[in-house]
Amino acid sequence: MVAQVLRDRGTRAVGYEDPGSRGARDQTRFWGMTTVPVPVDELGLDVDALCNSGVGVAVVTPAHQFPTGVVLAAARRRALVAWAQAGGLVVEDDYDAEHRYDRPPVAAVHALAPDRVVHLGSVSKTLAPALRLGWLLAPPELREDLVERKRWSDLASPALGQLALAHMITSGGLDRHLRLVRARQRARRDALLDALTEHLPGARVHGIAAGLHLMVTLPDVVDDVALAERAQRAGVAVHPLSWHRQLPGPAGLVLGYAASTPDRLREAVRRLGAALRA
Repeated sequence: MVAQVLRDRGTRAVGYEDPGSRGARDQTRFWGMTTVPVPVDELGLDVDALCNSGVGVAVVTPAHQFPTGVVLAAARRRALVAWAQAGGLVVEDDYDAEHRYDRPPVAAVHALAPDRVVHLGSVSKTLAPALRLGWLLAPPELREDLVERKRWSDLASPALGQLALAHMITSGGLDRHLRLVRARQRARRDALLDALTEHLPGARVHGIAAGLHLMVTLPDVVDDVALAERAQRAGVAVHPLSWHRQLPGPAGLVLGYAASTPDRLREAVRRLGAALRA
């Protein structure tokens, strides 16, 4: 919806984290805009590079960057807000901020500049993707167009699911659920880390403090797509890191752990290690 509204208002290019989610990038391109890569490093989005890119819109994941897992550093967060207040527009994809294990929660950028940030979130990673429930906090100048776009796309989201979610929030049920999920996912993450240490000792692991995935970079691998294909034949589904890049960078893999038990994760990494050695 945001992409359609911005396209109709004349936006033809948006700044996009690199590496960054291929799925969201493909969707942005589908609606008629080019994605200008903006590098990401250990401090998050390179805001200086964004300022020099010439774009007026940036799609970012500041709380838990996908796929690297880094948190946008405080100085860069301030710089991003300054860029937005000078005329830019930030689209903040807050896709899994609730899942954190080794660090405190990170505040949304939206709170710092609500008139210059479009904030997106959903319950896909906290409750269930099939609920199809999400939210969009929009600056006043975009709100009317977005409401109209929503009306003509599907009229309304399911009322029953929204009422159930509202009850979960007000009753405290959602907080209890999240505490249980965090404990379960921490155990899965730990199993994945242990298995990576055993079976892929040369891999460098990124983004362990939060989220539902890890990124690993592999210094001895040139073609991560071929490695992902070998893993697939061995029964393990992973994303090659190059899928999520527009700029050149080291080879790697993105490993999700939310839907598998610790034992299955250990076996998956054992097979992945065998695929790598092959």
